[in-house]
Parts: sequence; C-alpha cells; structure tokens
Amino acid sequence: MTMDHSTPRIALIHAVYVAMAPVEAAFQERWPQARRVNLVDDALPADLERDGRLTDAMRARIRRLAQHAITDGAYAVLFTCSAFGEAIAAAAAELPVPVLKPNEAMFEAALRAGRRIGMLATFGAAVPAMEEEFRALARERGIDASLEVVCLPEALAAAKAGDMATHDRLHVESAPRLAHCDAVMLAHFSNSRALEAVQAVLTCPVLTAPSAAIQTLQTRLRAAG
Repeated sequence: MTMDHSTPRIALIHAVYVAMAPVEAAFQERWPQARRVNLVDDALPADLERDGRLTDAMRARIRRLAQHAITDGAYAVLFTCSAFGEAIAAAAAELPVPVLKPNEAMFEAALRAGRRIGMLATFGAAVPAMEEEFRALARERGIDASLEVVCLPEALAAAKAGDMATHDRLHVESAPRLAHCDAVMLAHFSNSRALEAVQAVLTCPVLTAPSAAIQTLQTRLRAAG
C-alpha cells in the first residue's frame, strides 16, 4: 500500500464509548490531518469480566476487527482498550500494517521517566494484563522498575453515566497516593481526560496513552514508507 502521509487513514478500535472523545481530542491536537475511522465492540469488556480471562473467541474478535479495518483501507490500527494487549500483539504479528496496543508507547515513556511508576486505572479487569505487559517491557529493556496501581472503578461508572466532573474529582483525590512516583500513568484512553486535573496536584510527569500512541503511530508510518 502506498502511504499518503499527508492524510493517512487510521482505524481506532474501541471497547468502550467513553474512550472515543479523549482519543479524538488527542488527534485534533497532535495529528489533525489523519483521517480517523472508529470501530466499536462494546461487548468485549463485559465478556472479559464474565469469563475472567482472555479467551480464544476474544482473540479471534480482536483480529477480525483489525482485519476489517485494514480491508477498508486503514494505513494503521490503534486499539484503545487496555485489557486486550495480548490479543492485539498476536494480531499485529500477522497483519501487514502497524497495529498498536493502547499502552505500549506510554509504558516506554514511563520507563524513560524513572523506576518508580504509578498508574491510575478505572477498569479492574484490565489491570493484571497491563501489569504483566509493563513488567515484560521492563525486562526486555533491562530496567528494574516497579509499578504501583490505584484502581478507581467508581470513576469509570461515573464516566459511563456522563458525570465527568465526578470522574475527574475521584482521580484528583486519589492521585496524591502516587506522589512518591517518578511518573504516573493514566491507564486508559477513557481516563486520559483527567490529565490536567491530575497534573495540577502532582509534581511528577503524568502520562497518557493517546498522546504517546499518536507519536508512535507517526513514527511507524514514516518508517513504513
């Protein structure tokens, strides 16, 4: 596929609707020329919570979603749900365009920032996979890093109910628990909207997945030619 770097078609694949606005805002700020196409499978989180693990059926769905996006002309695919990294990585290994997990770029940035990393999460079912993904990357980079997680499921419930003020307030109230860290990550695309509020109460860098992912996508597309 010949790449049109001026207005590349980027597929954004979501498992929760509340992830859509933050990633759209990040693209508007950092890469407005990219043509975004949104795909949603909002049954995935409920299925993961029901089954308690990533199943072969979920892996197949992840791959089909990415393949559908590529068949429709996407130059790259960005998944925005942090619970399915293993399945996304497997799909990426088989597909002909860049397919990016939601947090890999943010994890890289966190490891560059220091060794004591904190993370504010809202979807508990995603946390074990994210912790393992973070530790695996740290081992691969030869870095002895720790990850401390604070999970705020009530913040996700507030966001789904449209109460974004409560969502952000809960993050601000919990953020000081991670003030000793070298960097704090906002775990999901959906809670990246709390960046400014959380950064205001912390002195360490606060990292979000959308901004880091967009930068990595740009780099990978340039490399792909």
